[in-house]
This record gives sequence, C-alpha cells and structure tokens, in this order.
Amino acid sequence: MSTSVPMDETMWNGLLHSGIAGTMFGLPFVPPQKEAIETARAEVAFIGFPFDSTQISRTGANYGPRGIREHSSLFLTYNATSDIDLREKFTMVDCGDIPVIPGDVENTMRIATEMIGNIIAGGAKPVLLGGDHSVTIGGARAFAKHHEKPGLILFDTHYDTADDIGGVKDSHCCPITRALDAGFDPRHTVLIGISGWLNPRTELENAKKHGLTVITLDEIIRDGAKAAGKKAADIAGGASDVYLTIDIDALDATTAPGTCVPTAGGMMLREMFEILDQFKALNIGGFDIVEVAPSLDPTKVTQIAANRIILETLAMLKRS
Repeated sequence: MSTSVPMDETMWNGLLHSGIAGTMFGLPFVPPQKEAIETARAEVAFIGFPFDSTQISRTGANYGPRGIREHSSLFLTYNATSDIDLREKFTMVDCGDIPVIPGDVENTMRIATEMIGNIIAGGAKPVLLGGDHSVTIGGARAFAKHHEKPGLILFDTHYDTADDIGGVKDSHCCPITRALDAGFDPRHTVLIGISGWLNPRTELENAKKHGLTVITLDEIIRDGAKAAGKKAADIAGGASDVYLTIDIDALDATTAPGTCVPTAGGMMLREMFEILDQFKALNIGGFDIVEVAPSLDPTKVTQIAANRIILETLAMLKRS
C-alpha cells in the first residue's frame, strides 16, 4: 500500500474510527504533504497514529488520537500565568490521521514514516498522537532521515529496549532499539522514569549494552525532578537535534489510569513539567505522546493530562 496511490473512497482507509471529528484545539486541517505544509507555513503539525496492533497488554490506544483531540476543546492555547498564546508563537495545523493497516505492522510503519517525513520536509515539527508506543518507530525513522545522529529523550515506566517480541521487530516494546537502528546516537539517548517492577531483565541488559542513560523513577524521587531534567538535558544536548517521546504510563495511575499498563507510584504531572522545563536549550525537532487508551478511563483524566502535557511541551519549546 502506498500513499501515492489513489484510494477507493468507498472503501475503509485504515480504521473505521480514525480520521478527525474535530482538530486539535480547533486548528486548521492541512494534509500531510510537503507542499501543503509549506504553503500553510506550518511550524507545528499534529498527526494522529491510531495504531495498537502490537500491544501485549490491555488494548485501546488506537482510540488515543480521537480522545486527545476531543478533550483539547477543554483548553485554551493561551496561558494567563506566562502570558503566552501558542497560536501567536507558532503556526499550528492538524494533519489528520495516518491510514493504518490493521495487522500489518511493517507496511503501516512505512506509510507513517513517509507521511511524518513529509511534515518534516515541509518545515514543521511533527507532534504524533498515539497509538501504542510502536508509533514512535515511524516518527523516529522519519526524524533520522532528516537529522544526522539525532538524540532522543523518553518518558516511560518501561525501557522499551526489546529487540523483538515473538519475532515482531516493530513492537511497542521496541521503539528505542528501532530508533538506534535508524541512526539515533545512544550517547545522547536518555530514558526517564523507568520503574523497577515493570521491566524484564533483558531490556535492562540491552540498555546497558547500548550505553543508554537511564534515570529511574527512584532517582527522580531521591534527587528531585529538576536534577533529573538537567541530567537528561546535558546528555541529549550533545546531539544537534532531539526527538522527545512521552509515554503516558510514566505518570502515576491516579493521573493516567487510561493506559495499557498503568503505573502504581509513578511520576506526577508536576514532576514531568519540572523535567520538561529543563529542556529549553535543546533543539527538539518533534515529539509524540503515546499509550493513551480512552476506553480504559471512564473519568477521561488521562486524555486531559495528555493535552496539558502537549501544551506545556509546546510552551517550553517556545521559551527556548
């Protein structure tokens, strides 16, 4: 399947629930094409990736993009504390959803890499709305094609350094390994918030083998969020361009219950914001937020938290 081949509009293109019922923050829709991005002079482009076919735990993250967009209507893009209006600071657009192929990880990632690459080639920073954590693989591959030896920062309760899951290489357990395969520099790759009770020994060993910097949840609790953020910024800052990936399950289960593997005793939102604030000097060229599963959270606080993270991250980028 190629995005350059016309699709039968009477047939399903991906998932029945994909596509935008409303855009992020009511932004204009622009198709994920280089020329369209350039014409819109977009600096930030949201794109949904409603895919969770590699999930090994509870499912539902394929509804993440729709749930995040829906709850973006609860927020302004203006912050009255800092007097920052993101609509004035950035030209932002929504590029809709990537047309996934259910059950076909390889071709879905190929399509995603092409579409996200179009956004980068058009001059915008991509913001991916997942989807399980495999969606980062498409984002990382596109990013590495446009940036030489980039760095990466991960927020997660898991290492995500598996080489494969049952022979599947593009699994949501493998995004860090696939990013390294794509050309990300392990010397400038940082994993933040890792919890001891939710990871296999092999993923710890893989992180050590590749020489990745790991800032555990215990370290954040012991030394504080600001110190963790500074440490991460120092490591990732050695790369000219950085990709940021945020798994919502890095947060405590009381803040983010609607995720496939909720974390008891995880990071708090304020800790995440304090860490993010230390990244102002980094050249972050794109980011994603993944593993939001609306069907697993009747309270909808997970989608609300995801939107706040997106806003805080964009505000941090504009203060840099």
